[in-house]
Amino acid sequence: MWRVPRQLCVHVARGSQLSGPWSRPAAFMSTLLINQAQYAWLKELGLREENEGVYNGSWGGRGEVITTYCPANNEPIARVRQASVADYEETVKKAREAWKVWAEVPAPKRGEIVRQIGDALREKIQILGSLVSLEMGKILVEGVGEVQEYVDVCDYAVGLSRMIGGPILPSERPGHVLIEQWNPVGLVGIITAFNFPVAVYGWNNAIAMICGNVCLWKGAPTTSLISVAVTKIIAKVLEDNQLPGAICSLTCGGADIGTAMAKDERVNLLSFTGSTQVGKQVALMVQERFGRSLLELGGNNAIIAFEDADLSLVVPSALFAAVGTAGQRCTTARRLFLHESIHDEVVNRLKKAYAQIRVGNPWGSDVLYGPLHTKQAVNMFLGAVEEAKKEGGTVVYGGKVMDRPGNYVEPTIVTGLAHDASIAHTETFAPILYVFKFKNEEEVFAWNNEVKQGLSSSIFTKDLGRIFRWLGPKGSDCGIVNVNIPTSGAEIGGAFGGEKHTGGGRESGSDAWKQYMRRSTCTINYSKDLPLAQGIKFQ
Repeated sequence: MWRVPRQLCVHVARGSQLSGPWSRPAAFMSTLLINQAQYAWLKELGLREENEGVYNGSWGGRGEVITTYCPANNEPIARVRQASVADYEETVKKAREAWKVWAEVPAPKRGEIVRQIGDALREKIQILGSLVSLEMGKILVEGVGEVQEYVDVCDYAVGLSRMIGGPILPSERPGHVLIEQWNPVGLVGIITAFNFPVAVYGWNNAIAMICGNVCLWKGAPTTSLISVAVTKIIAKVLEDNQLPGAICSLTCGGADIGTAMAKDERVNLLSFTGSTQVGKQVALMVQERFGRSLLELGGNNAIIAFEDADLSLVVPSALFAAVGTAGQRCTTARRLFLHESIHDEVVNRLKKAYAQIRVGNPWGSDVLYGPLHTKQAVNMFLGAVEEAKKEGGTVVYGGKVMDRPGNYVEPTIVTGLAHDASIAHTETFAPILYVFKFKNEEEVFAWNNEVKQGLSSSIFTKDLGRIFRWLGPKGSDCGIVNVNIPTSGAEIGGAFGGEKHTGGGRESGSDAWKQYMRRSTCTINYSKDLPLAQGIKFQ
């Protein structure tokens, strides 16, 4: 039985895509949650009944007015006036002007501004995390954790601001030296998805800023209030330091704004997080103008448990990876490969664990599982379950919509499918876990890699040789290759991203900062002679 604590209540929204239906007509102000006493805290974030969705040093917006909704009950929260194409044009011009100021600020001083942004986020972490829970629908600890991730990236970027740069290289010519010089690309466009409406922007924003870039953000329309609230926090820091607000601009909007960003030659780098389908459109538009894109797209992630796996690690890892964020992470585990000797036991343990998941209002303190983001996502969930049955799968747990307000579905386990079943190779943004039996290492490594995406993967084993084969050239082809931990829950110190249809982009830690900069090889002659490379004589 599902354990349902306390009352229900909370959020809505939709995805961050360039096209597709996402908005609803604006709701009457009297029905908005923001006007109810229990949601008065929203105004502490500077939000009101109708919010301006454009920031470029001043707030405005001449586009359509939309309403965002609470996925836990589908009630309207507040309204946002989005950007028009004219607003976008004005904002880009102001951002380019702001870059002239920001690029001249020494990198460590830029790091100081980012440090202040992190501190400002810390001060609002609980209330901003509550907004994430309300508007996106993830549970409160994940909402707060997402803001913490932005804070952590700010801390990381502060140190990085004193370290970015290239090497000094020896020259083959006497009296010469080679220097690798790194400079900011200029204007970084950032399009983020509904499922991580704070953290993914933070990954890009903090690193791009210390590199000397200005940022233009378009969040998912269904999480527009989060975009506005975060930008208000950043804008205050810039204002306090007498810096142009357009260093961190915002244009809430839909397909017209996203397409404009992709086609705009003034956007030197476009970071896009979203579906593979839309990401491909973005990549083609950016490539057509020979621009740069940084893509974080879909994932069809697998956990593999061998016969020697510690089941006390496997079961909670699979539970978290498959059910966390209601299956709406790009790193969600969608396939679980179990050695035939442990298959039945693990499935039985998982069913018992699923039955103990506490469902309810996402911002309840003891809740582990909230709603899907939209009604459209619920329909996609139902369609995937039916398709799995048609392809020979058996639903051994869940598979239905919960009888309660909001976009709640049962976390679902499906067994009996072939490893190459069409539905198992399709990323469905929902808590559906397809479970398979395997016989040996060779076949299961191949099964892990046979899907089009290549984001995250994990094996559970004690065999040291197998671990290093998994990490090696014939092992996992993913960007995240784990051992004895879930596919979800990456730390900010490593580069985040994947291969193949996941897009190839890398964000956050390691040397991901290089994607936000351009490099020049500089040869300096400090002698009085002019020798040519490769010993060429030209006389």
